[in-house]
Amino acid sequence: MSPFFVMSLLFGLTFGQTASLCAPSEYTIHVEKRECAYCLAINTTICAGFCMTRDSNGKKLLLKSALSQNVCTYKEMLYQTALIPGCPHHTMPYYSYPVALSCKCGKCNTDYSDCVRERGTTSHCTKPQKLCSL
Repeated sequence: MSPFFVMSLLFGLTFGQTASLCAPSEYTIHVEKRECAYCLAINTTICAGFCMTRDSNGKKLLLKSALSQNVCTYKEMLYQTALIPGCPHHTMPYYSYPVALSCKCGKCNTDYSDCVRERGTTSHCTKPQKLCSL
């Protein structure tokens, strides 16, 4: 490890600015509809990584501004739409999903993010799989 990297990491941890550890990461979403013949595996990017969080046991003694619960979340994103193959004509065969362009450490916005994820759930297909790569 270079001395510059170590000093940058220490500085970031000390001052809570660890945005360099929060970045777009490759992720595969598996999408299927009951009416459609196939499961679609979509390669996209999501925000993932470490953000400094300060939470004290003495919450009642501190100002709210001294506490922070930051998560790695979208700074810039766009939505793309994929066509799920093998759907009958009466079914909407489209699925829209976010693509992370850049990320930041900040408050989780429930308008466009799922801020709570159950552990132990896996993303997989129960039908034959098609790959959608953009």
